Amino acid sequence: MKFSSKSVLLPLSLFSAAALALAACGAAPAPTSAPAATAAPAATVAPAATTAPASGGSNVVNVWTDSDTNISDWLTNKVAPAFQKAYPQYTVKVTTVRGVGGGVTDIMQRAQAAMQTGSDPQAEVFEADPAGHPEMIKAGLFEKLSAANIANAKNQSKAAFLNDYAMAYRGSQVLLAYDSTKVPENEVPKTFADLITWIKAHPGQFVYCRPDKGGSGGNFVIRALYEVTGKDPTVFKPLAATDTPDPALTGKFSQAWDLLSSIHKSIYNEGSYPAGNNPVLQLLSNGSVSLATVWSDQALQALAKSALPATIKLSQLTDLPFPGGYTPFSIPTNAKNKQGAIDFVNFMLTQDMQVSVLKDLGGFPAVTWDQLPKELQTQFTSVIATQVPAWPGGPWDALRNKGWYDNVATNIKQGS
Repeated sequence: MKFSSKSVLLPLSLFSAAALALAACGAAPAPTSAPAATAAPAATVAPAATTAPASGGSNVVNVWTDSDTNISDWLTNKVAPAFQKAYPQYTVKVTTVRGVGGGVTDIMQRAQAAMQTGSDPQAEVFEADPAGHPEMIKAGLFEKLSAANIANAKNQSKAAFLNDYAMAYRGSQVLLAYDSTKVPENEVPKTFADLITWIKAHPGQFVYCRPDKGGSGGNFVIRALYEVTGKDPTVFKPLAATDTPDPALTGKFSQAWDLLSSIHKSIYNEGSYPAGNNPVLQLLSNGSVSLATVWSDQALQALAKSALPATIKLSQLTDLPFPGGYTPFSIPTNAKNKQGAIDFVNFMLTQDMQVSVLKDLGGFPAVTWDQLPKELQTQFTSVIATQVPAWPGGPWDALRNKGWYDNVATNIKQGS
């Protein structure tokens, strides 16, 4: 998964850690009940064209990504062929720059330099959010994207809107995963306060990972911070590395450390916090715990591949959901094949591609759930949230991590 952080989604005899990491994604088990679903209207796909596009005489759509292999493979082997079938006038070239210099940022900088020379940036689509590059926005590098030029944006969920220059196409969110053989559905915590109460009443049966080792644990800690600061994620503003966080907020962090300290001894093995997302799934699968926080995409992938047993169910808090995020595409204004880029981004919001996000990646759709087939709406009722709280990261991450180690997991050395 790839977000501002990366992002979620047994006994070990069921699978190896490597098998879990490589699991492809799919659907979660259906909940026992669901409200009536609505039918999905068709998304807009342009009719197949046979003539060459008019964007600079080029038919190539260069897509750049620095996401994990499962995403780049999906873009190359699933998305590109499907797009080329719908738009035979184009050829999609997916290039992965994960671990190469600054990743997609370097390609954005190259495109900005090309604006000065009038040369071809050899980039039509970035899998990246321009919001992290305000200087490039100011320079006019990014195309504004909305329903005015991306027709299927009319179906995008409100939670998936990021800014005027990004078009989200997939999401992920931290969820509660529980063993339904041990935790009856009517006892699954629905609020964060309920969760704290449940953990204290069932010592050793809940686990979350260290916040600096995996987003499923990091977002659990963030949810505790939200709990003591008014349950309003919007008060946490993005900060530059040299900015000072609002003392009115940081002054309340001690309440979160007290809250998490109150359950420390009730965590698995009296305060043993795994060093990553996958070890949490292993503990859940082998029955060591019956409740845990997990990434939605990792859990859905594991369920689809039977790396997690079918008795593991997923749920979301109803007062304020756990945090998560969306991954967008953006388009440079000087793309040689701008129409191809627009058609590609629009195609990613069609029903077929959004279903693929859900089934093949274990991600959440960027369109409203009523755009998906009724059976999927029913199947995922327990995890559908109208809000996906976002965490700004940066200096806030450093404060979260240090505060947790210094005040909660005092038995673990940060960085170990």
